[in-house]
Amino acid sequence: MRIGVITFPGSLDDVDAARAVRLAGGEPVALWHADHDLKDVDAVVLPGGFSYGDYLRAGAIAARSPLMRDVVTAARHGLPVLGICNGFQVLCEAGLLPGALTRNSHLHFRNRDQVLRVERADTAWTADYGTGQRIVIPVKNGEGRYVAADDDLDRLEGENRVVFRYVDGNPNGSSRDIAGVASENGRVVGLMPHPEHAVEDLTGPSTDGLGFFTSVLKAAVNA
Repeated sequence: MRIGVITFPGSLDDVDAARAVRLAGGEPVALWHADHDLKDVDAVVLPGGFSYGDYLRAGAIAARSPLMRDVVTAARHGLPVLGICNGFQVLCEAGLLPGALTRNSHLHFRNRDQVLRVERADTAWTADYGTGQRIVIPVKNGEGRYVAADDDLDRLEGENRVVFRYVDGNPNGSSRDIAGVASENGRVVGLMPHPEHAVEDLTGPSTDGLGFFTSVLKAAVNA
C-alpha cells in the first residue's frame, strides 16, 4: 500500500512519518505541496513542523497550497488522511476537521512523553488499538491547544468524534482534554501528539505509535 507524506516549506517530521510507514509495511510516497498530483496513493499523512513558518496562523497558508486542494477533494471521497501536530492545524484550517489549534494556555512550548487514552478504535487510523487503551507517544508544540465552541464540542462528543484524550495531565490546555478528533466518516483524523516518534524502542518512549500506520494499511486493503 502506498502512503503519501506531504512536505511543506518548514515541515520537520516528514522523514520520520515516511519511516513509520515503511516500518509498518507500507510504501511511503513523497508528495510536494506545490504539485497537483497525489500519485495514486492509498492514504495521506500531513506531518508535523512549522509550515510556512507558522505565519498568519499555524497551518493557515499550507491549507491553501495547491496539493491541499486535491487532498480536500480526495478526503471528501473517502481517502484516509492523518494530520499530526502541524498537520492537524492544517486539516482544521482546510475545513476537513472542526475546531482550531491555538497558543498553549501556559504560553510555553511543551515537549514530553504523553499518555493518551484511545476514545475511538474504529477509524481508519486507530483500528489496531482498543477503546480505552492507554498509549504513550511524544507531544511537542507551542500552539497545540484544541478549542471549539461549546456547541461544536458537544456535537463532537455526541457523534463520538473525539479519538484521543490526554491522560495524566493536559500539556496545552486543550478543551475537554481533547488530543485528537475525526471526521464524520472516521477517515480523516488529526491529533497533536506525534505517533511517528513512537515506532521503535531505540528512539521512542514506546512503539505505541506504530498502530496508526498498520491500521491504515489494513483499511486500505479492505476499502
